[in-house]
Amino acid sequence: MHWATQYIGRPYHPQGEGPDKFHCWSFFRYVQLHHFGRDLPIVPNPENVLAQERTFRDHPEKAKWELCQKPDEGDGVLLRKGKFPVHIGLWVDANGGCVLHCVPVSGVVGQNLPGLKVSQWEIEGYYRFKG
Repeated sequence: MHWATQYIGRPYHPQGEGPDKFHCWSFFRYVQLHHFGRDLPIVPNPENVLAQERTFRDHPEKAKWELCQKPDEGDGVLLRKGKFPVHIGLWVDANGGCVLHCVPVSGVVGQNLPGLKVSQWEIEGYYRFKG
């Protein structure tokens, strides 16, 4: 069984900070810390989509992450619906690859690339931690 299955179905909450409820960024931070040992000090406001995008774009921590073409286990996946990236998940290499992320109503889900398209998510980019 893959380590990511323990998170599937955990509930979404707009002010969530795990381990029992998350929003997309708190889930990404939680898994990065507890599974990969990476502490991410970026804490965007989950209720303001534009502020989320600007917080990630402008934070000095972003310099520790590099854009990559092909994702590896644990890489950040920046997603968007429409013009701006507003959502984050992480790449999981299980079952041909999928994005593990936390969404309203469903909570934590793992979606392959066709599943993301059905849900109208577009991948803005894959980001790898370079330290």
